[in-house]
Amino acid sequence: MTPEELYEKLRPLQEAKGYFFNKDKAFVLDLMESLLINRERYGYMACPCRLASGKRELDQDILCPCVYREPDVAEFGACYCGLYVSKEWNEGSVPQETVPERRDPEKLMAGLLFEE
Repeated sequence: MTPEELYEKLRPLQEAKGYFFNKDKAFVLDLMESLLINRERYGYMACPCRLASGKRELDQDILCPCVYREPDVAEFGACYCGLYVSKEWNEGSVPQETVPERRDPEKLMAGLLFEE
């Protein structure tokens, strides 16, 4: 699967749920490529903006779309990566702020401990 094919597959599924891809398609395709790399590397599509442990059970919260997407988009208009955004974010009608990391620091450390 190519990044473009993944984009075309996911876009209608996510838009039906009220989530949109960032309007910067080149940026989105780079993230799609990273998701595909993570799928090849780990066997699952871990968030491309976070360090995965390589252990699916430890990374459940960062399987894309991660569990933090909903609160991030609700509060900031975008997820941590900037992959998923609200319609208003893409239109520029809400501030485009940096989204803080919500992941538990212990899980962050697990990625460092298990990364080979």
